Amino acid sequence: MRVLVLAIDRDDDFGKKAGVKGPVIGRESCIDAALKLSLADPEDSDANVVYAAVKLRDELEKSGQFEKVEVALITGHPKVGLKSDMELTRQLEEVLKVFPADGVIPVTDGAEDEQIFPIISSKVPIITSHRVVVKQSPGIETTWYIIVKYMKEILSDPEVARVVFGIPGLMALLYGISKLIGVWYPESEKIVSTVIWGTVLLIIGGIFFTKGFNINVRGAVGALRKAVVEQFIVVLSFVSGLLIIISGAIKAYLYLETYSLQLIGSYPGTPLLASLIYLNAMAGSLALGIAVMLAGRMVHAYLKRDHHIWYYISALLMTPAIWVTIDLTTRYAMAILTISDIDVFKKLVLTVLDITFAVLVGIYTRGKVKGWMKVEAEKGDGGVRTEA
Repeated sequence: MRVLVLAIDRDDDFGKKAGVKGPVIGRESCIDAALKLSLADPEDSDANVVYAAVKLRDELEKSGQFEKVEVALITGHPKVGLKSDMELTRQLEEVLKVFPADGVIPVTDGAEDEQIFPIISSKVPIITSHRVVVKQSPGIETTWYIIVKYMKEILSDPEVARVVFGIPGLMALLYGISKLIGVWYPESEKIVSTVIWGTVLLIIGGIFFTKGFNINVRGAVGALRKAVVEQFIVVLSFVSGLLIIISGAIKAYLYLETYSLQLIGSYPGTPLLASLIYLNAMAGSLALGIAVMLAGRMVHAYLKRDHHIWYYISALLMTPAIWVTIDLTTRYAMAILTISDIDVFKKLVLTVLDITFAVLVGIYTRGKVKGWMKVEAEKGDGGVRTEA
């Protein structure tokens, strides 16, 4: 029976660190490869795997149990997975062409390399397997050295250090703050503790969420900063319009009963009626907030020579129509007016005129800013030519 003792390096440490290309076949060639890796990285256990495979090969040959015994090394790829396993399969086939074995004894240093055993058994039967465990000194000094070494490696990687040390450090810091506040203000200890631990869980959950879904927080912050710098007027107008709408909504809520007495002469009897009165009360601030947002877009478009400015101008001119529409529809839903009222008719006519005027101004403006499209196109072509 011809037996192959097979050393496995699934993540190709031999190639990355020592420049050894697999497969390596034969006793002397394997010893030379292991020696190169030992010199390149004395702490790598893959060199010990090859030494153990050579030792096992010599023992089996000396025992005389098999007709012929050979040793070989196959290496995978740094990207462990499908790519490394395909490379290991290819190298195993090359080894079997040189030494057609009847059985194989894989030698590995861990469970990761043993994952390719099904691939090996599909090519040649596995007689047994051998795992190499590198012995460490049991002394306290060696243990302390190993701990310090790995701590240094963790600290050298900012991403890992933030998780390994940052989160526990934050928890200890906030816990200490809560205890100090509890000493000074015992009655607030429970509230402070709840707030602090809620903050800790929120931070930890945010970190795990961003890591789990591969969300680039820095990229999002950078994009937001870029948008604020390049479109400052738009952002400012949006925030201003949003504040106007929010303040109007709060005021409508606080003075809802007063406004209800003025509008229908009584308090709202149902939630639906209260909602209609509330919407009617904040119609003005809603239209004003939208107008401020559109005005900011319009100014930005003018400064950037964006030919879409006609759209923003038309929309801005239509905001009074939005205000009147909300006012009339909510009043009609509350049954406090009819379409035949002269005031309603006047408002409807003004709304139609406003929309018509906005459309005509938009059409006129669109014709006037057609040349801006050419300016943008020339700027784009010039940018491409400059880059070229």
